[in-house]
Amino acid sequence: MVTNDPAVFAAIADPTRRAILDALRGGERSAGDIAALFPVSRPAVSKHLRVLRRARLVGERKVAQSRLYSLDPAPLREVDRWLDVYRTFWTARLLDLKRYAESPDARTDARTDTGP
Repeated sequence: MVTNDPAVFAAIADPTRRAILDALRGGERSAGDIAALFPVSRPAVSKHLRVLRRARLVGERKVAQSRLYSLDPAPLREVDRWLDVYRTFWTARLLDLKRYAESPDARTDARTDTGP
């Protein structure tokens, strides 16, 4: 099933949130560890984590006084399936361009093109 959840797309649209997801690829991290990676306030990082949790991209678990966050890649798989249609489109277009660029017609056009 392809996602229609705008929360996922909104979450990954922000570069700080993408960086948080990248940081979580290595495993679970505390909120403090995540906040230390960024030149923004800890409350700002908490807001980013809240957006990521609402989009189901990040899981949260409480351990004593700490909150530990982990990546949940399932919504990203749905985005990847959605993007696959566009990958197929661009692959076909690039192959068409490659064929044209390597064709005798392209070499003839290049010699006769006088430009604007």
